[in-house]
Amino acid sequence: MIVISEFMDEAAVESLRAEFDVQHEPTLVDRPADLHAAMQGAAALIVRNRTQVDAAFIASAPELKVVGRLGVGLDNIDTAACSARGIEVIAATGANAVSVAEYVVTTAMMLLRGVYGSTVDVAAGRWPRAQLSQGREIRGKTLALIGFGSIGRVTARLAQNLGMQVIAHDPLVAAADAVWREHGVACRSLEALLAEADVVSLHVPLSAQTRGMLNASRIALMKRGAMVINTARGGIVDEGAVIDALRSGALGGAALDVFEHEPLAASAAWADVPNLILTPHVAGVTAEANARVSALIAQRVATSLLALRSR
Repeated sequence: MIVISEFMDEAAVESLRAEFDVQHEPTLVDRPADLHAAMQGAAALIVRNRTQVDAAFIASAPELKVVGRLGVGLDNIDTAACSARGIEVIAATGANAVSVAEYVVTTAMMLLRGVYGSTVDVAAGRWPRAQLSQGREIRGKTLALIGFGSIGRVTARLAQNLGMQVIAHDPLVAAADAVWREHGVACRSLEALLAEADVVSLHVPLSAQTRGMLNASRIALMKRGAMVINTARGGIVDEGAVIDALRSGALGGAALDVFEHEPLAASAAWADVPNLILTPHVAGVTAEANARVSALIAQRVATSLLALRSR
């Protein structure tokens, strides 16, 4: 049996039902007892980012052979524990890259222009034309990518098509690697990248090395009025430091799609923060991306299970 504990494109679910027993309940992640019961006979589990596949969960799933991740981040999956049990972990690498790249570039344009929150004022007869006439164009600005994997590379290409200069930092990609030249992106140290950036966009996994990476001291290295966009993982960016920098004007804008704790709890700390966009972990989720990610994971999980069945 395949258990799907979060939302998945229905066409992909039906493709799995043609070969396997499937239990698809998008709210199963919120019902731990029911999820535990379902896993007693499950050979495969398909999740997004909310289902915590930790060592205790794995130990309680005796038949589990495959975990499919509807996305690319694996911080909610204990890959070491999976490996120790011989459980294959499959991520949808690259399938939502276009959606994330479009979110980053669109949001950068909105933050730079700074005019899209004026609906209430304009509809009420106020006319804030003078105040909103100092927005900035995206052309000629420098986009700085922290992380230059598949999503970073798609984002770079889209930004370049709009006339942005793109620089990046990625310790996993050697400075001499041909990928920099192929994409027309300059490799920088983290400190140099932050000092040069008009817009910083994060594209790294959450790990011991990246937790708190963009903190107050690193934000202080950035140009006054620069922007921050985080579509990677909460915990990489110090949320309090971003709020403080926005309130002081050190940062000119920020967009956070991911948070240390999700869902984000209501807090006065977020109230009336200037030029701030908050979205609920949806940068990589569009109708098209959901279909691509779901189809890819369905196909790869099915292939893995059928191979196990034939042994």
